[in-house]
Amino acid sequence: MRLGSGTFAAGCVVIEVLGVALFLRGFFPAPVFSGAERQAESPAPEPSAGASSNWTELPPPLFSKVVILLIDALRDDFVFGSKGVKFMPYTTYLVEKGSSLSFVAEAKPPTVTMPRIKALLTGSLPGFIDVVRNLNSPTLMEDNVITRAKAAGKRIIFYGDETWVKLFPKHFVEYDGTTSFFVSDYTEVDNNVTRHLDKVLKRQDWDMLILHYLGLDHIGHISGPSSPLVGHKLSEMDSILMKIHTALLAEERDPLLPSLLVLCGDHGMSEAGGHGASSMEEVNTALVLVSSAFERKPGDVRHPTRVQQTDLAATLSIGLGLPIPKSNTGSLMFPVVEGRPMREQLRFLHLNTVQLSKLLQENVPSYNKEPGFEQFKVSERSHRNWIRLYLEENNSEVVFNLGAKVRRQYLDALRMLKLSLSRRAAQYDVYSMAVGTVLVLEALVLLLLSVPQALSSRAELDVPLLSPVCSLLFYLLLLALAALHVVVCTAADSSCYLCGLPWLAAGGVMTLIAALLCAGMSALTRVFAGGKCLSQVGLAFQNPPQSTSRWSELDLLSFLGTVGHVLSLGASSFIEEEHQTWYFLVNTLCLALCHQIYRKCLLGDDCAPQHCPHTGEEFDGVAVALQGKRAGPEGWELSRAPADPSSLEALRGSERWMVLASPWLVLACCRLLRSLNQTGVQWAHRPDLGHWLTSSDHKAELSVLAALSLTMIFVLVQKRCSLTSKVAMAFGLLGIYCYRAAIGNVLFPWQQDNKDISKGITEARFVYVFVLGILFTGTKDLLKSQIIAADFTARTVGLWEIHSGLVLLATLLLRPHNLPVLVLSLAIQTIMAQFIWRPLRHDVAEVTVMHYWFGQAFFYFQGNSNSIATVDISAGFVGLDAYMEIPAMFLTAFATYSGPVLWASHLVNFLTSEASSGSALSHACFCYALICSIPVSVYIILVTSLRYHLFIWSVFSPKLLYEGMHLLITAAVCIFFTAMDQTNTKS
Repeated sequence: MRLGSGTFAAGCVVIEVLGVALFLRGFFPAPVFSGAERQAESPAPEPSAGASSNWTELPPPLFSKVVILLIDALRDDFVFGSKGVKFMPYTTYLVEKGSSLSFVAEAKPPTVTMPRIKALLTGSLPGFIDVVRNLNSPTLMEDNVITRAKAAGKRIIFYGDETWVKLFPKHFVEYDGTTSFFVSDYTEVDNNVTRHLDKVLKRQDWDMLILHYLGLDHIGHISGPSSPLVGHKLSEMDSILMKIHTALLAEERDPLLPSLLVLCGDHGMSEAGGHGASSMEEVNTALVLVSSAFERKPGDVRHPTRVQQTDLAATLSIGLGLPIPKSNTGSLMFPVVEGRPMREQLRFLHLNTVQLSKLLQENVPSYNKEPGFEQFKVSERSHRNWIRLYLEENNSEVVFNLGAKVRRQYLDALRMLKLSLSRRAAQYDVYSMAVGTVLVLEALVLLLLSVPQALSSRAELDVPLLSPVCSLLFYLLLLALAALHVVVCTAADSSCYLCGLPWLAAGGVMTLIAALLCAGMSALTRVFAGGKCLSQVGLAFQNPPQSTSRWSELDLLSFLGTVGHVLSLGASSFIEEEHQTWYFLVNTLCLALCHQIYRKCLLGDDCAPQHCPHTGEEFDGVAVALQGKRAGPEGWELSRAPADPSSLEALRGSERWMVLASPWLVLACCRLLRSLNQTGVQWAHRPDLGHWLTSSDHKAELSVLAALSLTMIFVLVQKRCSLTSKVAMAFGLLGIYCYRAAIGNVLFPWQQDNKDISKGITEARFVYVFVLGILFTGTKDLLKSQIIAADFTARTVGLWEIHSGLVLLATLLLRPHNLPVLVLSLAIQTIMAQFIWRPLRHDVAEVTVMHYWFGQAFFYFQGNSNSIATVDISAGFVGLDAYMEIPAMFLTAFATYSGPVLWASHLVNFLTSEASSGSALSHACFCYALICSIPVSVYIILVTSLRYHLFIWSVFSPKLLYEGMHLLITAAVCIFFTAMDQTNTKS
């Protein structure tokens, strides 16, 4: 079966996407909990010596009512730092002098809302896949405090983030949910919660009240933690806490059973305003417990102590007189029960250690050898002896001292049990991971083996698929894989995703693996059949003048750069600072281009590609493929480039000087962009131009910069557009400035303040109309070129208009301070196309590698990193007045990957307009697919081998999600390449 290079590459990337999706499903398994897990069972009895003790029931509740005030993105310094002192005076009073206990609760990554709610109420450590499930939270089947409270007859009322309603359907006697993803709204989303307070605080028909405020988190996503809006929101939250606390104190009737007010955050907020990663600002949250049970003595100074966020589940369970959730990995916050009698303290600690020890037994086969379990047994024996002594004489000092010793033993056991469980929190679906890895590697091997044919002058290859599928080997492999599948699924101790699939789907996966394996073996056999390749290699070494040209500097740089980048993915520090790798590669590329230009222009060195006249020989194809060049008289070259190899010497005047200066201009642009956004981990806290521009004191400067950037974007883009698209582009850019002014990012010259801030929905939709209009015009021109075969101009104009529409969309979604990134990206594209790629006549592979490298660099130039916290989710809600999942996900993904997408789009435009051969796009598609597939394939192997690494969840796992998303973008790019190549072929 003969396929074009681009079609074959697109198919291989789609298979890799399937493999990576399967690998991710195994690496981030969704936990499945049976209904039997929450079946009622009697609590563990108090340890006793003989039959003297009969305390077998749960201790009575410590609090009559509980109010949970959860403020999204409430990091610790918002309460305990200078902002808390300034904007939350009542809370500060409670923390410093009132009846309260203060903690800094550490949230484990991923620091996004849904996993953190699960951690707070189940006490378990959610999996990293919950980052994806956060968009559409399923019902929580795991044992949790809310379900336990409902089963105990507690009446629960909830107002706030609708994530709670999805996690706990039919659990609340009254609720009002608000969407958490419409981040442009930070006022109404909180007012919808507060409007219920006056009424519900006067009622007596509830036991738990849960309030989840989202406004602070939305402000962070929009303008960051330094925004003046943060102070206003903290003051608003302080007044709400004071209202709740005052109402609870007024209604307290039984001093022995007071109420409890819990002020907490689900996660923190990074310096850029996002969250999801593991920086100190994202994982440290404020936790304040307010109750008259925590009254202070004179001179009692309490400083915030560090706890785990998962500790709240056990503490709430004890406080409400409920069983501790079975999957809880947290420990009781001991200061909460420190004022209770010694027997009750030990009873609470015993219940917690029994629950953790049972969880350890279920997850660790050799649990009895764990230090935590051994310490638990020691503590239980000491507790038993203390009970006997207590029942004999309960007021002696000896009893108290021995009780204090037992208490310390229990606390040590809790600490060690928590440590043992946290080390075994990751449960991998190794079978699904292995199958996904095999699919990815098979596709990569097929790409590598197909390089000689795919990059030949015809850009076609014979895919060995039909004959292997009809062979005996295929059916033997399929039978072996099916048998392996049955054995694994029947012997698996834990749930496996592939084993849960219907037989038809699982059989399809096995058939695909067997077919790809046979195709790869057939291709490998054909390459080395009869020793032909080896004989030709020997002939080439004996007669080097007849072989293809030597590797150029750019070929060597491309190879070493790709290998170096792939190897760097094995180190956590290089992943955290991957932007430095791409900045180095791009800068090195500019220096290599500078050397090449100067050698040709000043020394007259002929560095033009030299092609072997024997284009039909297989060895030539192999060597050409390794160098990324195409042999023969049909080899690709620029249609506008002079035929003379030394054509650069003919350049005169300003054009010659521009060619000489172009690498330095690109280097200067890259250096300026590095100063705009500090990213990564090590230096992300340092001030940069982006922070300076986004501060409220420099709004005028940001406005001028945004206006200049929009003007430059129009100048750089409009040159090849039709008149209609030029007008649409002008009005679209004007609408973008109006949108940013409407939401308060920039100012009009006559506007002195931002009193009239709105959501800018009308202005953004106005821009969307022009984006769709430009895209429609470009598509129409492409269809016109299909009908009129000779209309080359219509095709090039149509492609450029599609590129212009994508540029306009990116301009709308990027924040104002990032507009210079887009301007300099377009400027570098113009400089490289006019003064480097055309005069130097680089081949398709070299131009493709350059586009890919610059696309990766611009991904980081706009402030992205391998941390989830840098994803700007506010871009997904531009122009939306309600949360719509698919548009929001598309807009967020496009804004995040606008750099690689726009450089890939420019590559299509450049090759279509400049290449004299019709197979240039096929070659570019194949090269693009290959250079993207290699890092992904190697990385999933590295992640598998490092799955028990200390930083697997904080560093390697987010990068894995980025790689998966990048591969999906690559698949879309390759499909677009293939479609455009088909258009060129028909034309």
